[in-house]
Amino acid sequence: MSTNRQLPRPCRVAVVGATGYGGAELLRHLLVHPHVQVTRLVAKDNIGKKLGQVHLSLADLTELRIEDLSPAQVAADADLVCVGLPHKVSAAIVAEFVDLGCAVIDLSGDYRLLDKDLYAKFYEAEHPFPERLGSFVYGLPELNRSAIASSRSVASPGCFATAITLALLPFAKAGWLQGRVQVTAMTGSSGSGANPAIGTHHPLRAQNLKAYKPLGHQHVPEIEQTLAQAGAPQLQLEFVPVSAPLVRGILTTCYFEVDAAVDPAALKAALKQTYAGERLVRVLGDRLPEVNAVAGSMYAEVSVTVGDRVVGGKRTVVAHSAIDNLVKGGAGQAIHSLNLMLGCDEYTGLLAPSQWP
Repeated sequence: MSTNRQLPRPCRVAVVGATGYGGAELLRHLLVHPHVQVTRLVAKDNIGKKLGQVHLSLADLTELRIEDLSPAQVAADADLVCVGLPHKVSAAIVAEFVDLGCAVIDLSGDYRLLDKDLYAKFYEAEHPFPERLGSFVYGLPELNRSAIASSRSVASPGCFATAITLALLPFAKAGWLQGRVQVTAMTGSSGSGANPAIGTHHPLRAQNLKAYKPLGHQHVPEIEQTLAQAGAPQLQLEFVPVSAPLVRGILTTCYFEVDAAVDPAALKAALKQTYAGERLVRVLGDRLPEVNAVAGSMYAEVSVTVGDRVVGGKRTVVAHSAIDNLVKGGAGQAIHSLNLMLGCDEYTGLLAPSQWP
């Protein structure tokens, strides 16, 4: 892999998919980043409009307008490209940027998986470049910090995958995740994108709760792959996502069993040890994670509850987490990877607290 010394500072960055919610969140960080110059805003809609006409909160931060450009045109004045396009759309465009010599951070799921058959099953399409699977570093800094720093191609994790992996990672590393792990996670409407649909439009979910894609969500193989690499190769994830009546945030509840001989204090210690020194992960004690405490920020909250009852020599453990789906679970995490690739302070622009209330 190439080293981060090939990325200059200031780094010329283009955003492809600039009119979506992910694009807005990328630009909220990039336009005020001290080591970045945003050079292109690329999309298929709102062509010719100023950024502030599309994303009102970003008015007057740049004179750039939305353009529909080819990868070659974008690459002509970009050192790094952040691609915030839908799955299956992203794959070919990202491959072209790589071939043009750009560093790339891809926010879609097209280069996260290693197995082309799993991609075909969960994304319901054959991958157009299966030979490239495995050539991207998985952009979870808490697990792959050094690999991200030396990479020029990063596949940024999914929002559910980020929240669930952060909740379970300490227990995977300790070897306690064996067999079935059952997860329910609730998510806000912004995760469905900027274009409303009958199942995702916020007015239809504002007073509603509903499950979707039970046991078949596309982040399942991504999470299993990541946790297997961390130390849980026998894990079987059973995941039910829930559409929640809020705009931002993900709250996860993850159930698994451990032998009764495992000391509950050791489980809590593993959580603290894994995230010691991680400035963006808060390990909680008595309080459980809440979306309000992290919404709009890069912070994740994690905690663990250890059951008292022993049944069949096992006790139940519940791992909890909360993140903002667009920031820690999306664009902000991509900025974290960008900082590592640039070789600057990895937390540049990422330490602002969440809004309260």
